[in-house]
Amino acid sequence: MGSPAWYRSLYWRIALGFVALLAALLLVQGLLFLWLTARVDQSPAGRTPQQLADYVARQLSLALTDEPRLDLDAYVRERFADVPRAFAVVMADGRRTSNRPDALPGGFPGTMMGGPGGRGGRGGGRGGAAGRGGRGNAAPDTEAPFRLPRRGGPNSAPIVVEGRQVGIVAVPPGPAALVALREFGPALAVTGLALLIAGATAAALLIFGPAHRRLRRLEDAARALGEGRTEVRADDASGDEVAVLAGAFNRMADDLQARARALADADRARRQLLADVSHELMTPLTAIRGYVQTLAMPGVAPDEDTRRRFLAIVDQETYKLEAIIGDLLDLARLEGGGEQRVHETIPVGELFRRVVDRHLPDLEANGITAEVTVDPATPPLVGNAARLEQALQNLAANAIRHMPGGGTLTLAAAPHDHSVRITVRDTGPGIPAAHLPHIFERFYKADAARAGAKIRSGSGLGLSIVRAIVHHHGGEVTAANGDTGGAVFTITLPVGHAPATVLSHTRGGTDDGAGA
Repeated sequence: MGSPAWYRSLYWRIALGFVALLAALLLVQGLLFLWLTARVDQSPAGRTPQQLADYVARQLSLALTDEPRLDLDAYVRERFADVPRAFAVVMADGRRTSNRPDALPGGFPGTMMGGPGGRGGRGGGRGGAAGRGGRGNAAPDTEAPFRLPRRGGPNSAPIVVEGRQVGIVAVPPGPAALVALREFGPALAVTGLALLIAGATAAALLIFGPAHRRLRRLEDAARALGEGRTEVRADDASGDEVAVLAGAFNRMADDLQARARALADADRARRQLLADVSHELMTPLTAIRGYVQTLAMPGVAPDEDTRRRFLAIVDQETYKLEAIIGDLLDLARLEGGGEQRVHETIPVGELFRRVVDRHLPDLEANGITAEVTVDPATPPLVGNAARLEQALQNLAANAIRHMPGGGTLTLAAAPHDHSVRITVRDTGPGIPAAHLPHIFERFYKADAARAGAKIRSGSGLGLSIVRAIVHHHGGEVTAANGDTGGAVFTITLPVGHAPATVLSHTRGGTDDGAGA
């Protein structure tokens, strides 16, 4: 598994997730700010300080017209409590009030009552005091009434009752944004903090949470694999980097499981080989020891014919023991890959001629006919000529051993799908189906199942050697029963294949093939 697509990448998911999260947080906070600002803009106060002053002055003019003895302070605080921008009210009789006294700048509205010529006098000073926190409905100034200006300056409006100015409304200058920030800043800060906590929680649950759980499962799988549980696998269903890592872990686990299985199989094969070798070697050794001890017994003087017959049996068992040891050495070299490579061009017809010549005495003795067929289009083989001949010799010996007199041994070769197919066929009783899957195993014999054997059984290693030679040449060998009877062995070798381990040291072929 290569690098994941960008839209499946964990890094991109985290990056895009954070971008989306930040965008959502900014959007929510922006909408909240716009909503709060809209409350300021859409309130009865209007949009500008001058509009607020005109609106308040008009409302106070109407209220004082209806009720001249109006409680000004209570009315202003109740009627304009929802107006976030602060304003000051100064009456001609000295009363002063504000909807938000603590929000007025210092000295306001006293500075408004000053102006050129010093109009306003002490009344302006008292107005400044009231603006800094004094309560409205103050007692009228008994020292000297003052004259109100028609307008106290920018952002102000006169309060007029029955055509006479009785007061003035003044709004301190300043942008609406500062008013909104002063009014709604704490709410925005609390909301922003809450959104930050909620966003961090959502990121932990939605972005890092799944990745953390998958990494934890991968960690558990790695720990289980370290404990020897080679069957454990990680979840690699997703397509991000964690899935790539899980896939690599699974491939490693598959490889370790295959190696563990191969080691277990090799250990079983080693134990079985030791048992089989011990059994096969014990038989001739027991015979040799028995006859030698008989000949060496004191007081026993066998006649010359008996002594010669015993020695002949000892000699046969010695050759049998030598053949078993030689086959074991051959099989060890073939399966261990410990011999030099040899690349030779080998005509198939030449191999067949050598096989027939080698077994000609046995063929004539049993009345067996050898038929050789080589397709003219058959290309030559590349490999070790001695080893390939040894494989064919073993197959031929195996066929002759289990074929009744008067039968036919067929050697055929033909090209097949960029390879050469070699067939060794006999007219014997064939191989029982139950034995077919096992005949290439070491020391496996099925002589009892095949009638008509004229030659004693071999070591049980011949077919194992055949399979090892063919595999080293990159080919395959199979066994089956022919449609008209008899056993059919088929070797398929690639054309021009350079063997992985082809052998220079040979025994020149053997007729001691496995009894199948």
